[in-house]
Amino acid sequence: MLSCREASRLVSEGLDHNLPWAQRLSLRLHLMMCRGCSRFRRQIEGLDRFVRRHPDLPERIEPEATLPAEARERIKAAARHTDR
Repeated sequence: MLSCREASRLVSEGLDHNLPWAQRLSLRLHLMMCRGCSRFRRQIEGLDRFVRRHPDLPERIEPEATLPAEARERIKAAARHTDR
């Protein structure tokens, strides 16, 4: 059984290239049982579609835009909780 960390890595890799069948099967089984990773997959695929539709997006983002420290800490805490 894949860990959530391995599953999220495979979801990300799967956006860039086709995964071998064994990895696809392992990932599919994990996603069937893990609501958090399934949600992550939907979110990352939505982001990927958005970025592909808006290739000029990096030029429109302010270079000074950063994520507040509080938000970074919440994301880290959520990732630690999901990785169990």
